[in-house]
Amino acid sequence: MGLTSIDWLIMAVYSAFVIGIGVGLKRYTKTSSDFFLAGRSVPAWVCGLAFISANLGAQEVLGMAASGAKYGIATSHFYWIGAIPAMVFIGIFMMPFYYGSRARSVPEYLRLRFDEKTRGLNAISFATMTIFSSGISMYAMAKLIQTLHILDAPLRAMGLPSSASFHVSVVLSALVVLAYVFLGGLTSAIYNEVLQFFLIVAGFLPLVLLGLRDAGGWSGIKAHLPPAYTHSWHGMAAAQTNPLGVEWLGLTMGLGFVLSFGYWCTDFLVVQRAMAAESMMAARRTPLIAAVPKMFFPFLVILPGLIAISLPAQRASALPGKSSWSAADTTHADAAIGTRGLIPPKTDDAGRPLVDANGNVVLDYDLTIPNMLVHYFPTGILGLGLTALLASFMSGMAGNVTAFNTVWTYDIYQAYLHKSASDQHYLWMGRMATVFGIALSVGAAYAATHYNNIMDFLQLVFAFVNAPLFATFLLGMFWKRTTGHAAFAGLLAGTTAAAVHHGLTLPMGATAGIKGGWLGIVHSYPSEMAQNFWTAIWAWSCCFVVTILISLLTTPRKDEELVGLVYSLTRRAPEGDLHWYQTPAALGVGVLGLALILNIVFR
Repeated sequence: MGLTSIDWLIMAVYSAFVIGIGVGLKRYTKTSSDFFLAGRSVPAWVCGLAFISANLGAQEVLGMAASGAKYGIATSHFYWIGAIPAMVFIGIFMMPFYYGSRARSVPEYLRLRFDEKTRGLNAISFATMTIFSSGISMYAMAKLIQTLHILDAPLRAMGLPSSASFHVSVVLSALVVLAYVFLGGLTSAIYNEVLQFFLIVAGFLPLVLLGLRDAGGWSGIKAHLPPAYTHSWHGMAAAQTNPLGVEWLGLTMGLGFVLSFGYWCTDFLVVQRAMAAESMMAARRTPLIAAVPKMFFPFLVILPGLIAISLPAQRASALPGKSSWSAADTTHADAAIGTRGLIPPKTDDAGRPLVDANGNVVLDYDLTIPNMLVHYFPTGILGLGLTALLASFMSGMAGNVTAFNTVWTYDIYQAYLHKSASDQHYLWMGRMATVFGIALSVGAAYAATHYNNIMDFLQLVFAFVNAPLFATFLLGMFWKRTTGHAAFAGLLAGTTAAAVHHGLTLPMGATAGIKGGWLGIVHSYPSEMAQNFWTAIWAWSCCFVVTILISLLTTPRKDEELVGLVYSLTRRAPEGDLHWYQTPAALGVGVLGLALILNIVFR
């Protein structure tokens, strides 16, 4: 697709602005605390928007739209069940420990509560996860640029084939994020995330309104789709009766408890934003402030997927990049697209549609948003929409990179490689970690090409890392008897259980390999999402049980050593001069009430 000068100008101004923020903040980044924790001086409302924007990366925008097209409105469970309760829980119960302990990272809290080996295990697994998550954002951005043929003309001018677009896009996105994180650290990332939040809203709201107009509103969408696609709880009694492929137990336990609490309560990517707040009360209010816009984001990021599959199908030859298909390929592709509106099939290097083990055409749900943009946005507005996507990719990449460089520097490099260096040396190492962290993310971007829905891939990563970690935190914060040996063994057992479960199961239609079944196939799940949820359940359950058993067999720490680290041994911080309705508890009840109403309306 050819962009006009207005479209290019909008994207260029955005890129220059985000780098400019980093340049402007560099002179204020003088210590490692400034670089890694923003000096703990950021207002609550800024931290709140950054808290949600750090999660508003490619997996949120492209991934949720893809899941909306693939699974329907049931994808909203990632918000109303899979985010809001956990965000309330961390604000009320867990932030006092994170912020009050003055830990610089989540792994460092584990060292304070348990021991060094538990911290080291989590630091290594978390650093690995951030690399994969950042790579997913890079992949999504490059896929968008390749699909829309944005760089084709410049590449032709340089004598390069259009197939190089993906590789060039990965490098360009990496360089932009590298520039502003390297210069301004966490402060730069936070203020860019606030900017990105408003850009995403401004870019996607017109897309949703235009799509709803063509689809005939919500009633028109319901008229064109099966009931299971427009009711979030419809058919949850059995996995085979709903598009998500997950029964209510797998959903509530796997997503609503294990994955959601594991991510929002223990993932340093988001916790880091709250730890940068200017006070304890600001830190507690950060996730509660973020929860309000979070619960309404399904209408911006999931609804486009439902609109895309409810619209009349587009011929394969009319979709971006598909003009070279043969007549036979187009016939097969049109048959598949006929039930999925604007969703094209995934293709091989020759442009032919891919098929799964059952012979069905594999649809490329990740192209939902790109095709919606091409379908609806004219010149100028298209530039704004593309800029909104760029903003989401940047926020996702920068969030993971800032979390990675902090954990690497404090919890791996300082802890095991160079314990007594100067503060300026650790500041230098943080910047170097930004460089090689982004380099590793480039490799992870290519691994993501094996999935036709990046949300599925991301949930699998979370099942391995966050699910067992939440069991460790839950026991550690609320059961003083939990020991360091037990926490370490539990994390190992949980991750092992996830690997074994994934290796013995496979989604229907998939081939054994990166999607599971590499140890043998003893069970098949209706969908990749169902497999991910049950992988998380097995990981959490195994970690929980093993941690309890070994805690009962080992010696716990003395009570006085756990003050400020365990709930029953820590004094509650005063609420100050706040009115009752301004307290974290009251805010939390209000947020949960709104989430309940949304579940009832779209049940």
